Amino acid sequence: MVERSTGASKGVELVATGHVGEYARMVSDRFAPVRIDSDRGEKFRGAIRGKGLGDVEVFDVRANQHQVARTGPLAGNAVRSTYILHLQLSGAGIMRQGSRETVLQPGDLAFYDADQPYSLSLDDKFRNIILVFPKHRLALPPDSAGQLTATRISGTRGLGSMVGQFLTHLAQNLGGLSGHSGLRLAHNTVDLVATTLQDALGGAGPAASAPERRKDLLQQIRAYIEESLFDPALNPQQIAAANFISVRQLHTIFSTEGTGVAAWIRGRRLEMCRRDLADQACDALPVGALAARWGLMDAAHFSRLFKAAYGESPTEFRQRLRHERLQG
Repeated sequence: MVERSTGASKGVELVATGHVGEYARMVSDRFAPVRIDSDRGEKFRGAIRGKGLGDVEVFDVRANQHQVARTGPLAGNAVRSTYILHLQLSGAGIMRQGSRETVLQPGDLAFYDADQPYSLSLDDKFRNIILVFPKHRLALPPDSAGQLTATRISGTRGLGSMVGQFLTHLAQNLGGLSGHSGLRLAHNTVDLVATTLQDALGGAGPAASAPERRKDLLQQIRAYIEESLFDPALNPQQIAAANFISVRQLHTIFSTEGTGVAAWIRGRRLEMCRRDLADQACDALPVGALAARWGLMDAAHFSRLFKAAYGESPTEFRQRLRHERLQG
């Protein structure tokens, strides 16, 4: 039987079971399709607590002794292409991938490719933190990353220590991570992982291409803007500061998309207002109040912007839709 709970912490899932077969399904659903065997029989216990932060996921895993195997046939069944970072908090483990094998003690980190066959042997009553992220998030070429799979990285010194502390903090505070701040923290963690891996390579290997990095940053910035559209004070200075870049960099990033920052914000606000004007649930809300919900505080200015964008005023748009609903 699998016990599930979302608890009091929004978005945090806790699943637990006393059956190794159910545990294998839990792991396969969250990480990658695997086979799991254990000598513990009816005494087996396993629990996974986790949360998704955009396309990055963090899991706190506790279980009895077992072996995990991702064989060739299973390796072809991945839903998405991911890397996994493993932090051993307690107990010991052995990780194997390709021709490499490494022993993990408490505090150690290991990195592996979830698309390729691998195996894990884990001691009784272990605990580990798992970070799962899409391959395109890692600012390292696949060949360079592949040199480090199933190798031990010390989590007690150097950059590995920083990653270990970061992951532990994430796992302990999953309930408090949400919105843009949670996404940014997750992406920053992956960036720190990339830096640590590159350091382990002796600084070898070029970083991801500038266009790829710019695309990821643009997505991050747009996510921040989406969550802040309601704020009438939203401006380039605020956006740049929240994303740790200069205002000049912000404008450069948007210019490559053929639009300006202010124009993009204005367009998104108008789209949200148009959506609400078309929503019957908002029929009782005055046009000016509706616009103010999306940071457009001057009703007359909003009407001019709306008409310029859509060819009719907000009131005309709303009345036309009401008439069409009555006719339909």
